[in-house]
Amino acid sequence: MSTKMTMADAAYTCMSKRKKEVEFAKLWQDVAKAMKIPDEQLARKKRQFYSELMMDNRFAALKGNKWDLRSRRTYDETHAKVESDIDDDSDASEVVREPLDIPGSTEAY
Repeated sequence: MSTKMTMADAAYTCMSKRKKEVEFAKLWQDVAKAMKIPDEQLARKKRQFYSELMMDNRFAALKGNKWDLRSRRTYDETHAKVESDIDDDSDASEVVREPLDIPGSTEAY
């Protein structure tokens, strides 16, 4: 197994050669082959590889467990839309605040 590059670096190299997104399973096969990962380490390294992809901002996770280079994607494709549950017209004074039930100094935990 090569120690000169990380699995994420190998994935970046593999994906740079492609023109479009790729399913995780296929990307993993390419990376495992490129890095010559021994069969007995494949399952453990696969989990590590997935974590590396999630943490590396060069990659974008897409629908259907597909991955692509973030540089080939638009902002809207790589960022989830966050919707607020709070109505903008609501009045903060309407919020009901109940006291916490904290045991006193004489009460046992």
